[in-house]
Amino acid sequence: MRPLCLFAICLCRLIPLAAFVTPRGATNRQSAFQRLYSSLSAATADESCDYLVLGSGPAARAMASLLSTTTNVILADANSDRDWAPNYGVWEDEWEAVAKKYQAAGVIFEGGKEGNAIDHQWNITDCFFGGSFDIPNEQKLRVDRPYLRVDKNALKNSLTTGGYHILQANHISKAIGVNMYSPAGSLVNDEEGTIITLESKEKATTTIRCKNVIDCTGHETSLILREAREAHRPPGFQIAYGVLVDVEEDLSMPSPTQIGPYDKQAMTLFDYRTDHYAGDVNEKKLIKDPTFMYVMPLGENRVFFEETSLVARPALSFQECKDRCFQRLDHLGIKVTNVYEEEFCYIPMGGALPVKDQRVIAVGGSASVVHPSTGYNLCRTLMAAADVALALQANAENVDRAAAAAYHAVWSPDNVRQRNFAVFGGEFLMKQNVVGLRGFFDGFFRLPMEMWGGFLAGWPGLPNNDKHETWLARIVFGVTFLTKLPPTVALDMVASILTYSLTEGTVLLQSVTPFFGEPTSFEYKRNNDRIGDVAAKEEARQMLTESKVEDIIPVAFDEQPRLPVERMIDSSLDETVTNIKVVQDVSA
Repeated sequence: MRPLCLFAICLCRLIPLAAFVTPRGATNRQSAFQRLYSSLSAATADESCDYLVLGSGPAARAMASLLSTTTNVILADANSDRDWAPNYGVWEDEWEAVAKKYQAAGVIFEGGKEGNAIDHQWNITDCFFGGSFDIPNEQKLRVDRPYLRVDKNALKNSLTTGGYHILQANHISKAIGVNMYSPAGSLVNDEEGTIITLESKEKATTTIRCKNVIDCTGHETSLILREAREAHRPPGFQIAYGVLVDVEEDLSMPSPTQIGPYDKQAMTLFDYRTDHYAGDVNEKKLIKDPTFMYVMPLGENRVFFEETSLVARPALSFQECKDRCFQRLDHLGIKVTNVYEEEFCYIPMGGALPVKDQRVIAVGGSASVVHPSTGYNLCRTLMAAADVALALQANAENVDRAAAAAYHAVWSPDNVRQRNFAVFGGEFLMKQNVVGLRGFFDGFFRLPMEMWGGFLAGWPGLPNNDKHETWLARIVFGVTFLTKLPPTVALDMVASILTYSLTEGTVLLQSVTPFFGEPTSFEYKRNNDRIGDVAAKEEARQMLTESKVEDIIPVAFDEQPRLPVERMIDSSLDETVTNIKVVQDVSA
């Protein structure tokens, strides 16, 4: 341990010994101890910044880019030089809304074959739900809504052009309580911000001093605690095996624009058919634990195929998805000639939200922003990051208020209500076999596009979210949706609503009615209990000062604290006029 650090710890442990009385006549000037503490805090940090962003995926780089336009930002991730692995698919109108918001903030999406960090565009989207409810196997449900493939390298470059510094190191901390971390001293909060220790792959440590830490390390982060006291179910998991390939030109096809049953000019969002397993010993498992094929034709004979388990608990195995992918391709007569990439997609969906009053700010998967029913994440995360950046900039003077405002920007009571509605949707989808899913999605895409598009977006600022952002809009959606479903699926949904409401409390009813109160807010609340009756204490202080028989002013009536010990934990004391703990001015 550094001698200076040891000296600081020893001094800090002396605080309680001096924290009982203040002699009459003590001044209000900054104490020597306070000045010494501030200098020690600065001396023990290797680097300093306004915001430390942990992670280097889309959420992290979005936060760093947005904040670095006006503040000093460090992005820390030992693997920051790695390429992004996922293939991101987005609806065109949603991406345009995101790009517009970022452009207004001074962050421009550039590059990609189509510009705007887009690699490919399809003007139509196809789905296959044949095999149930008298839907022919070859029948195609076509959606006239353009779909895009994001150029992940172009997006990463667009979000790396800001003025932030990249440090190749990870944090070493684990949250063991609200604002408490292990190992001791690895992450410490005080009134001015946070000191955190990072470690490189070579085990070299760096200590960072910042106002706020922003955690973008994903859903299973060790820095963010999740709410355990409110009713919730554990997350489900979307598992997918994807492969970027070249396929052999099939001259027997009736049209050169086809790859098997898939149109080269269309994005295939869902293929839930199971005829490739007909008579197979694994057919029952496929029906019980369904997967669908997702197809992105990329020009010539290059295609991205992905076999996906939409949401399950426990998760379906990756090997199962890979086996089903190639068995489906073989059944469809699609011959792979070259494999360029393999993708293993693991997305936790649903689960609990972060605990309130945490100083470390969660963004993206860390904040459970992933759509609980569909797994859509990128546009939601980028919109949420932009809102968090605005909240931080508006509350920069108080680190606790800034953290609370950031969480509120993501999970306002209205957003939580909307999320709870989608969480129920995820739970319903998890219990469906392939027949139920075919009926569900066939009915879903027969809704007006604004309705189903708004559900898939499910985030403020994205197109068509107005069709879902109020309880009335959600109840209209739900009732309309029931009329589009096959009777057996509709009855199952009604029964599931009743069962879910009985077992999970009022969260679903709260999302579709004006009753049952509202979710607890993440907004900043000053703890007035620690202030007490200021007028009464001021009166007592004055009378004690004038007393001819009393020489000591009790700490509860002291005029002003000398060292804001409790402000290290709750900077709400910035606004108080008294404190129950004070330290004698060592310079007096």
